Amino acid sequence: MSARKQFTEELTELKTELVEMCCLTADMIAKATDALLRLDRELGRSLAETDKRVDEYEMDIEKRCMRLLIRQQPVAKDFREVSTALKMITDIERFGDQAADIGDLVATMPGDTYIKKLEHLSAMGTLAVRMVKDSVNSFIQNDAALADKVIMLDDEMDEMFLTVERDLISLIEQDGKKNGDQAITLMMVAKYLERIGDHAVNVCEWTKYNETGVHQKF
Repeated sequence: MSARKQFTEELTELKTELVEMCCLTADMIAKATDALLRLDRELGRSLAETDKRVDEYEMDIEKRCMRLLIRQQPVAKDFREVSTALKMITDIERFGDQAADIGDLVATMPGDTYIKKLEHLSAMGTLAVRMVKDSVNSFIQNDAALADKVIMLDDEMDEMFLTVERDLISLIEQDGKKNGDQAITLMMVAKYLERIGDHAVNVCEWTKYNETGVHQKF
Protein backbone atom coordinates (compact mmCIF):
# COMPACT_ATOMS: atom_id res chain seq x y z
CA MET A 1 0.00 0.00 0.00
CA SER A 2 1.33 3.44 -0.94
CA ALA A 3 2.01 5.95 1.81
CA ARG A 4 -0.65 8.24 0.35
CA LYS A 5 -3.32 5.55 0.32
CA GLN A 6 -2.47 4.54 3.87
CA PHE A 7 -2.70 8.14 5.04
CA THR A 8 -6.09 8.58 3.35
CA GLU A 9 -7.47 5.42 4.93
CA GLU A 10 -6.23 6.34 8.39
CA LEU A 11 -7.64 9.86 8.03
CA THR A 12 -11.01 8.39 7.03
CA GLU A 13 -10.97 6.15 10.11
CA LEU A 14 -10.13 9.16 12.27
CA LYS A 15 -13.06 11.13 10.87
CA THR A 16 -15.40 8.18 11.37
CA GLU A 17 -14.46 8.02 15.03
CA LEU A 18 -14.84 11.79 15.31
CA VAL A 19 -18.41 11.49 14.02
CA GLU A 20 -19.12 8.66 16.48
CA MET A 21 -17.85 10.83 19.33
CA CYS A 22 -20.00 13.73 18.15
CA CYS A 23 -23.13 11.54 17.88
CA LEU A 24 -22.56 10.28 21.41
CA THR A 25 -22.33 13.80 22.81
CA ALA A 26 -25.38 14.93 20.81
CA ASP A 27 -27.32 11.98 22.25
CA MET A 28 -26.17 12.98 25.74
CA ILE A 29 -27.48 16.52 25.24
CA ALA A 30 -30.82 15.19 23.99
CA LYS A 31 -31.07 12.86 27.00
CA ALA A 32 -30.06 15.65 29.39
CA THR A 33 -32.83 17.84 27.95
CA ASP A 34 -35.32 14.97 28.20
CA ALA A 35 -34.28 14.29 31.79
CA LEU A 36 -34.80 17.97 32.56
CA LEU A 37 -38.24 18.18 30.98
CA ARG A 38 -39.47 15.01 32.70
CA LEU A 39 -37.50 15.66 35.91
CA ASP A 40 -36.04 12.19 35.47
CA ARG A 41 -33.33 12.21 38.11
CA GLU A 42 -32.13 8.70 37.29
CA LEU A 43 -31.64 9.52 33.61
CA GLY A 44 -29.78 12.67 34.57
CA ARG A 45 -27.53 10.71 36.91
CA SER A 46 -26.73 8.12 34.22
CA LEU A 47 -25.06 10.65 31.92
CA ALA A 48 -21.92 10.75 34.04
CA GLU A 49 -21.20 7.16 33.03
CA THR A 50 -21.72 7.94 29.35
CA ASP A 51 -19.31 10.84 29.66
CA LYS A 52 -16.55 8.35 30.47
CA ARG A 53 -17.02 6.88 26.98
CA VAL A 54 -16.65 10.36 25.50
CA ASP A 55 -13.36 10.75 27.36
CA GLU A 56 -12.20 7.41 25.92
CA TYR A 57 -13.04 8.63 22.41
CA GLU A 58 -11.04 11.80 23.03
CA MET A 59 -7.96 9.84 24.11
CA ASP A 60 -8.20 7.40 21.19
CA ILE A 61 -8.68 10.13 18.57
CA GLU A 62 -5.81 12.10 20.05
CA LYS A 63 -3.57 9.04 19.67
CA ARG A 64 -4.73 8.58 16.06
CA CYS A 65 -3.89 12.19 15.27
CA MET A 66 -0.45 11.94 16.83
CA ARG A 67 0.30 8.71 14.94
CA LEU A 68 -0.67 10.35 11.66
CA LEU A 69 1.46 13.41 12.38
CA ILE A 70 4.51 11.45 13.50
CA ARG A 71 4.47 8.40 11.22
CA GLN A 72 3.00 9.81 8.03
CA GLN A 73 4.54 13.30 8.33
CA PRO A 74 1.80 14.94 6.26
CA VAL A 75 2.49 18.22 4.52
CA ALA A 76 0.50 21.41 3.90
CA LYS A 77 -3.27 20.78 3.75
CA ASP A 78 -3.01 17.22 5.10
CA PHE A 79 -1.10 18.42 8.15
CA ARG A 80 -3.66 21.17 8.75
CA GLU A 81 -6.55 18.71 8.53
CA VAL A 82 -5.08 16.37 11.15
CA SER A 83 -4.02 19.19 13.46
CA THR A 84 -7.52 20.69 13.14
CA ALA A 85 -9.10 17.41 14.27
CA LEU A 86 -6.64 17.29 17.16
CA LYS A 87 -7.68 20.76 18.28
CA MET A 88 -11.45 20.33 17.93
CA ILE A 89 -11.74 17.13 19.99
CA THR A 90 -11.27 19.25 23.11
CA ASP A 91 -14.45 21.16 22.31
CA ILE A 92 -16.32 17.97 21.38
CA GLU A 93 -15.30 16.46 24.73
CA ARG A 94 -16.70 19.56 26.41
CA PHE A 95 -20.09 18.86 24.78
CA GLY A 96 -20.21 15.68 26.82
CA ASP A 97 -19.01 17.39 30.00
CA GLN A 98 -21.73 20.03 29.78
CA ALA A 99 -24.43 17.41 29.12
CA ALA A 100 -23.25 15.40 32.14
CA ASP A 101 -23.24 18.58 34.24
CA ILE A 102 -26.86 19.21 33.25
CA GLY A 103 -27.66 15.63 34.21
CA ASP A 104 -26.11 16.21 37.64
CA LEU A 105 -28.23 19.33 38.09
CA VAL A 106 -31.40 17.42 37.18
CA ALA A 107 -30.47 14.67 39.65
CA THR A 108 -30.21 17.23 42.46
CA MET A 109 -32.98 19.60 41.29
CA PRO A 110 -34.73 21.28 44.25
CA GLY A 111 -38.46 20.50 44.43
CA ASP A 112 -40.67 18.01 42.64
CA THR A 113 -42.37 20.47 40.29
CA TYR A 114 -41.01 23.34 38.26
CA ILE A 115 -41.54 26.99 39.11
CA LYS A 116 -41.94 27.87 35.42
CA LYS A 117 -42.58 26.29 32.05
CA LEU A 118 -39.38 25.12 30.41
CA GLU A 119 -40.18 25.91 26.78
CA HIS A 120 -37.10 28.08 26.28
CA LEU A 121 -34.79 25.57 27.96
CA SER A 122 -36.33 22.85 25.80
CA ALA A 123 -35.67 24.94 22.70
CA MET A 124 -32.10 25.59 23.83
CA GLY A 125 -31.55 21.85 24.20
CA THR A 126 -32.88 21.17 20.71
CA LEU A 127 -30.74 23.94 19.25
CA ALA A 128 -27.66 22.65 21.11
CA VAL A 129 -28.04 19.22 19.50
CA ARG A 130 -28.36 20.81 16.06
CA MET A 131 -25.31 23.03 16.57
CA VAL A 132 -23.19 20.12 17.82
CA LYS A 133 -24.03 17.88 14.87
CA ASP A 134 -23.70 20.61 12.25
CA SER A 135 -20.43 21.95 13.65
CA VAL A 136 -18.70 18.58 13.33
CA ASN A 137 -20.37 17.86 9.97
CA SER A 138 -18.98 21.16 8.68
CA PHE A 139 -15.48 19.78 9.26
CA ILE A 140 -16.20 16.28 7.95
CA GLN A 141 -17.81 17.68 4.80
CA ASN A 142 -15.32 20.57 4.39
CA ASP A 143 -18.36 22.87 4.42
CA ALA A 144 -17.42 26.40 5.47
CA ALA A 145 -20.95 27.63 4.64
CA LEU A 146 -22.43 25.19 7.17
CA ALA A 147 -19.90 26.40 9.73
CA ASP A 148 -21.08 29.97 9.12
CA LYS A 149 -24.70 28.91 9.72
CA VAL A 150 -23.79 27.35 13.07
CA ILE A 151 -21.91 30.49 14.07
CA MET A 152 -25.02 32.55 13.27
CA LEU A 153 -27.21 30.18 15.30
CA ASP A 154 -25.20 31.07 18.39
CA ASP A 155 -26.91 34.47 18.41
CA GLU A 156 -30.25 32.65 18.73
CA MET A 157 -28.85 30.56 21.57
CA ASP A 158 -27.62 33.67 23.38
CA GLU A 159 -31.01 35.39 23.00
CA MET A 160 -32.82 32.39 24.49
CA PHE A 161 -30.37 32.30 27.37
CA LEU A 162 -31.07 35.96 28.13
CA THR A 163 -34.81 35.27 28.04
CA VAL A 164 -34.45 32.42 30.53
CA GLU A 165 -32.21 34.54 32.70
CA ARG A 166 -34.72 37.42 32.78
CA ASP A 167 -37.62 35.08 33.61
CA LEU A 168 -35.75 33.43 36.46
CA ILE A 169 -34.53 36.72 37.92
CA SER A 170 -38.14 37.92 37.88
CA LEU A 171 -39.26 34.81 39.80
CA ILE A 172 -36.53 35.36 42.39
CA GLU A 173 -37.61 38.97 42.80
CA GLN A 174 -41.23 37.86 43.29
CA ASP A 175 -40.42 35.28 45.97
CA GLY A 176 -36.77 34.46 46.47
CA LYS A 177 -37.43 32.15 49.41
CA LYS A 178 -39.83 30.00 47.43
CA ASN A 179 -38.22 30.16 43.98
CA GLY A 180 -34.56 30.94 44.64
CA ASP A 181 -32.91 27.52 44.84
CA GLN A 182 -34.60 26.05 41.78
CA ALA A 183 -34.23 29.27 39.80
CA ILE A 184 -30.48 29.24 40.38
CA THR A 185 -30.27 25.58 39.31
CA LEU A 186 -32.27 26.25 36.14
CA MET A 187 -30.03 29.24 35.43
CA MET A 188 -27.03 26.91 35.58
CA VAL A 189 -28.73 24.51 33.15
CA ALA A 190 -29.29 27.38 30.73
CA LYS A 191 -25.66 28.46 31.10
CA TYR A 192 -24.38 24.98 30.29
CA LEU A 193 -26.55 24.85 27.16
CA GLU A 194 -25.29 28.28 26.14
CA ARG A 195 -21.71 27.06 26.62
CA ILE A 196 -22.38 24.09 24.35
CA GLY A 197 -23.28 26.64 21.67
CA ASP A 198 -19.98 28.42 22.32
CA HIS A 199 -18.02 25.19 21.93
CA ALA A 200 -19.87 24.44 18.68
CA VAL A 201 -18.73 27.84 17.41
CA ASN A 202 -15.17 26.92 18.37
CA VAL A 203 -15.44 23.74 16.28
CA CYS A 204 -16.66 25.83 13.36
CA GLU A 205 -13.75 28.22 13.77
CA TRP A 206 -11.42 25.25 13.35
CA THR A 207 -13.38 24.12 10.29
CA LYS A 208 -12.80 27.52 8.71
CA TYR A 209 -9.14 27.39 9.74
CA ASN A 210 -8.86 24.03 7.99
CA GLU A 211 -10.16 25.61 4.80
CA THR A 212 -8.27 28.91 4.94
CA GLY A 213 -5.24 28.42 7.17
CA VAL A 214 -6.38 31.44 9.21
CA HIS A 215 -7.86 30.98 12.71
CA GLN A 216 -10.49 33.68 13.25
CA LYS A 217 -12.49 34.11 16.46
CA PHE A 218 -16.21 34.80 16.22
